[in-house]
Amino acid sequence: MTLGPLEYIAIGFEGNRFNGEIAREIEKVIEKRIIRVVDAVFITKDIDGEATIVEIDDKDDPRFAGFAPLLADRMGLLTPEDVATIAEGLRPNTSTLVMLFEHRWAEHIKDAIGAAGGFLVGRQTIAPEILELVNAELEAAA
Repeated sequence: MTLGPLEYIAIGFEGNRFNGEIAREIEKVIEKRIIRVVDAVFITKDIDGEATIVEIDDKDDPRFAGFAPLLADRMGLLTPEDVATIAEGLRPNTSTLVMLFEHRWAEHIKDAIGAAGGFLVGRQTIAPEILELVNAELEAAA
């Protein structure tokens, strides 16, 4: 099995107000084979800055119940060091859902590039702050 391209995303929740509602939207892109979640972890940091790692396959916790079907392909690729680094950067009284996912939509493109003797030169996502500026400019111009 070959993976890739992989990306991780950390979605933050101020005041530790995560309730799991985003699971439905994540499930939609999984069902359409746009992404595959290969690992996920939930980190919460209390008001004193103490971080706790929570397994999101805890079906007894109602916040994570909707995530059970999304974790069928979970491979546990995030290392303890990865999680510790993300937790370290988390502000007090904040939580984050960290997902490592594969871009399934790119599988055939990747194969076609390889078959054509091509290779990926670079890839970068645009920072959310820059995207907000671009969106504001587009709205102003409309």
